[in-house]
Amino acid sequence: MKKEIITTTTMDIPGKKVAKILGIAKGNTIRARHVGRDILAGFKNLVGGEIKSYTHMTTQSREEAFNRMVNEALDMKADAIIGIRYATSMIMQGAAEMLVYGTAVKLK
Repeated sequence: MKKEIITTTTMDIPGKKVAKILGIAKGNTIRARHVGRDILAGFKNLVGGEIKSYTHMTTQSREEAFNRMVNEALDMKADAIIGIRYATSMIMQGAAEMLVYGTAVKLK
């Protein structure tokens, strides 16, 4: 049975107190663009509108990085992750990293 963990971008949880800070929990993934998607995106760039394949890829990356952060916090025996933030960075031409991090804590 998998343990539930509270996740929030805020620094506190209503009705709960932080008993102990366990450290930073983080998760990341690096994704490369697909040549076929780039060609279609180029056409979409001419007419405007959402590039759904990139939206889908970004959503998947964000979810994968988030799940990795949660798993790291669970390994730390955390009850919650507070102050969650997302960051992205270009690794090389056509590849970007999605990073998510927060403070793993024990609650009382």
